[in-house]
Amino acid sequence: MVTIKCKDVAFSNIEAVLFDKNGTLEDSESYLRTLGQKISRMIDAQIPGIGEPLLMAFGINGNFLDPAGLISVASRRETEIAAAAYIAETGRGWFESLKIACQALEEADQYVGKTPSPLFMGSLEVLQSLSVAGLKLGILSAATTQEVQTFVRIHQLSDYLQLEKGVDDGPSKPDPILFLEACQALGVAPEATLMVGDSVGDMQMARNAKAAGCIGITWIGRADNVQGADVVINQLDEIQIFDD
Repeated sequence: MVTIKCKDVAFSNIEAVLFDKNGTLEDSESYLRTLGQKISRMIDAQIPGIGEPLLMAFGINGNFLDPAGLISVASRRETEIAAAAYIAETGRGWFESLKIACQALEEADQYVGKTPSPLFMGSLEVLQSLSVAGLKLGILSAATTQEVQTFVRIHQLSDYLQLEKGVDDGPSKPDPILFLEACQALGVAPEATLMVGDSVGDMQMARNAKAAGCIGITWIGRADNVQGADVVINQLDEIQIFDD
């Protein structure tokens, strides 16, 4: 067990740390913005006039991506359902709307996802130092498990991680069952596990699961995006390790 300290907040008797992926370890802003734009254009080509409302729903305004917006924090399934709801407003049946949305997401991802997003500065070093300290580490993301596994493989992080968990067909953040399942898979108690994430959903999930603590990271200095965090940091290297 170790003590993790961020600024003037210390978390004692920590055995494990779970990280979000998008916006926490991975600088995925460009990918998510381009993905949302591509989805909107593809659906708009079939249903003219729906593109702009979809962009707004996704949290995209020109070259600005809202880090708290739908495309940034929702699971893939939630994104499909949200897009389908906008399509259904045009008078199409629900199953047809869902089919159009799912196809657009799949085709857009194949087009956009060829170039991997980079790690945020300090991500690798923090994972290395926490691993050396004997902590169990995992990724708990709203992305699909396959996307998490691809991310870990591309950036060669498997030596430092014992868990690569995404959201597939089951519950999504902020449902605490995700955190509890991750802790169970790691063989640690929630009360000995920290959550590091960039969204309110990460914080709510961890709090409702009775986690040891919630570290909110906001690379752009928007503390309201991680409301509910025990401490807010702007760089991952603010996570410091001390022996108990």
